[in-house]
Amino acid sequence: MVKIRLRRMGAKKAPFYRIVVADSRYPRDGRFIEEIGTYNPLKEPAEIMVNAESAQKWIKDGAQPTDTVRILLKKAGVL
Repeated sequence: MVKIRLRRMGAKKAPFYRIVVADSRYPRDGRFIEEIGTYNPLKEPAEIMVNAESAQKWIKDGAQPTDTVRILLKKAGVL
């Protein structure tokens, strides 16, 4: 199954995430199909940048966003 999920980047105690489309069998920070955005929780307010066109295309094709990504997509106005 294809999922839209977060890929953790950044240093220890300074998380930065990329929103990626990946096969659910791949590791969290492993291989992915496409990067569709970023999420920086350390900025105030948290910075969310998403390619809405790509995200909607993947959801239409059957990709399932994780619970956290679903919330982020709603905040970004994609869902």
